[in-house]
Amino acid sequence: MSTKTKIVIGGVAIGLLLWPMIGFWFSLLVVLGVPTAAYLMLDPSQRRRLRRISRKEIDR
Repeated sequence: MSTKTKIVIGGVAIGLLLWPMIGFWFSLLVVLGVPTAAYLMLDPSQRRRLRRISRKEIDR
């Protein structure tokens, strides 16, 4: 199992454990807000590269 997969599994597990404590809407905001903030912090060239790579993988 790759390191990236382990991180994703850990994040999902922590999210499921915290969900009852912090509420559905706040947890949804965190789940959607963190990746959006990370994407917006990328340089324009990094965003183009990320979009290009994603499209190539979809076209397989």
